[in-house]
Amino acid sequence: MSTELRRLRNYIGGEFRDAADGRTTEVVNPATGEAYATAPLSGAADVDAAMAAAAEAFPGWRDTTPAERQRALLKIADAFEERAEELVAAEVENTGKPTGLTRTEEIPPMVDQIRFFAGAARMLEGKGAGEYMEGLTSFVRREPVGVCAQVAPWNYPMMMAVWKFAPAIAAGNTVVLKPSDTTPASTVLIAEILGSVLPKGVFNVVCGDRETGRLMVEHPTPAMASITGSVRAGMAVAESASKDLKRVHLELGGKAPVVVFEDVDIAKAVAGISEAGYFNAGQDCTAATRVLVHESVHDEFVQALAKAASDIKTGMPDDEDVLYGPLNNPDQLKQVEGFIERLPAHARVEAGGKRVGDKGYFYAPTVVSGLKQDDEIIQKEVFGPVITVQSFTDEDQAVVYANGVEYALASSVWTKDHARAMRMSKKLDFGCVWINTHIPLVAEMPHGGFKKSGYGKDLSAYGFDDYTRIKHVMTSLED
Repeated sequence: MSTELRRLRNYIGGEFRDAADGRTTEVVNPATGEAYATAPLSGAADVDAAMAAAAEAFPGWRDTTPAERQRALLKIADAFEERAEELVAAEVENTGKPTGLTRTEEIPPMVDQIRFFAGAARMLEGKGAGEYMEGLTSFVRREPVGVCAQVAPWNYPMMMAVWKFAPAIAAGNTVVLKPSDTTPASTVLIAEILGSVLPKGVFNVVCGDRETGRLMVEHPTPAMASITGSVRAGMAVAESASKDLKRVHLELGGKAPVVVFEDVDIAKAVAGISEAGYFNAGQDCTAATRVLVHESVHDEFVQALAKAASDIKTGMPDDEDVLYGPLNNPDQLKQVEGFIERLPAHARVEAGGKRVGDKGYFYAPTVVSGLKQDDEIIQKEVFGPVITVQSFTDEDQAVVYANGVEYALASSVWTKDHARAMRMSKKLDFGCVWINTHIPLVAEMPHGGFKKSGYGKDLSAYGFDDYTRIKHVMTSLED
């Protein structure tokens, strides 16, 4: 007996709508491998409608006071708290994540981030007015950029939607947001929540695939395109946006080095690193997946890490003992399996290295050692529950290995030597350096990388500034 699939819809101009041509795509729960909903496969007509709604709403939202925008975002944050269980349920169905961890590790930060940007709305900064030329006064206006086309990823669909819309709306912009085609459910629910607070057209959601995203970025209306995704996707967005010189905000892949020196407490380091490497099935661009260990403690560390991996559990969302759930989709499962299948002969799988179960897209916590710097699994992003381990001889070699990839998003250093930690924080070419921890983020501090990890910042006042433009105004002091 077949079960009727739930119908998700676009949210455009304050209304829920199907795709103009009626096309849909099935949405699959990665924990079961079974479809639970359909979502619009939006085309040019849908993107046109969303952009028109956002453009129409922009002048009115731009002209609201920062206090008005703050009040709206605080109401949204309150609504997120009130409807937390609905958001968790939608996200778990989207992703297969553990229910308890989604409730405790995602809802509170999201609410805090919305409230942070509510405050940021009232902290518009610019140089003080002054007379830099005789008889003339200059000052700086900080303004919203306009309509923002935003594309969110499937690894944290709910939280990344917040990272997109909160600073944009706080700054006075209007938004057209596209969730991943595999994880639209929580974003559609977010549209319902925001729609109860914001004027029509300020926030719009268009569901669809890669082609839908391309249509959004190439559309003439947006002044800015923002994407969190793969390097390939970011490069495509940058190329498309260059045709009409749109602003671009890119948060892309990562290959975070985790540099472990010989003076650490091995057990404590392994506990922190394993959790930061396997959380969310390693589907995190900041995940602690590339460990560099001093040669004098390498073997001990590998043995302890393999033991920790064997003790970590993956499984269904309602199992309270699991740290992480499935990979997001069958293509991602194949990608992770492919990295392990193609390992060179000198590599050793110390733990895991296999699929778990025959339903859903689960993969065992995996540790791979014996690797060289130019191995594929060291150079390319796996985006799965796989931690690699290399050894280094001294601080200089650790820096060379750490920086020797094309990504530059996040990193960490584990040592009791404060001076060494400070030297490493300077030498590591990454947008974030954690010391004796890995993966915590706070709303007040910027998140973003260098090199092929993209440019622009999420979170913090820097993230807010990215959604503004500055204008010089000069006035004569003469009558």
